[in-house]
Amino acid sequence: MVTRRDANAGIVAGAAVAVAAAVAAQAQEQEQGKGNPRTLPKAQTSGGMSLLEALKLRRSTREYSARSIPEQTLSNLLWAAFGINRPSGDRTAPYWRHIMVIDVYLAMADGVFLYEPKDHVLVPYLQDDIRVHTGLQDFVATAPLNLIYVAHGERMKDISPEDRRLYASVDAAFIGQNVYLYCASEGLASVFRGAVDYEKLARRMKLPAEQFVTFAQTVGYSRVG
Repeated sequence: MVTRRDANAGIVAGAAVAVAAAVAAQAQEQEQGKGNPRTLPKAQTSGGMSLLEALKLRRSTREYSARSIPEQTLSNLLWAAFGINRPSGDRTAPYWRHIMVIDVYLAMADGVFLYEPKDHVLVPYLQDDIRVHTGLQDFVATAPLNLIYVAHGERMKDISPEDRRLYASVDAAFIGQNVYLYCASEGLASVFRGAVDYEKLARRMKLPAEQFVTFAQTVGYSRVG
């Protein structure tokens, strides 16, 4: 027979478990930087340098100043990289089998954000500054922005893991070239990088097992002329 005291103890224990679960969930949410999306200014999608001029200036840079990127410039950069350019929701870069497998993450001094093209906002992902973990070269730790191209392997059905990496890497490279051309047109520096400890970065980002990093790309202002 269950006494009132036993019943009350069970209720208290159940409440304690529920509170502990809520606290744990809140801590995990805080750790992963979940919060209100960061609204970007409306992207400027007209004007600018001609394509041929941008191609002439496109280059890779490996020396960066700590100068921050203005918010409007960041907004334009992300739209140029993989923003929506048609009412259909299609993007500025092509993608595999018309399935969007690439997410663009931003590693900056104030944390890691996920670019959400539909609403053109940055969704907080991690509160930590992980720039130093985005590559094997010293400059990645102090450059203002490192873009991380993450693939959803689970969306790439009926192909081998090797082909998943191949096709996802091609999609990331399309985005990377858009970034290169925008940077050239706006006086920014950039370099598309494969010198990454992929497993370490995936762990640091707490990526699910089926997702993987393809490449990273540094963006900022050149430290030299």
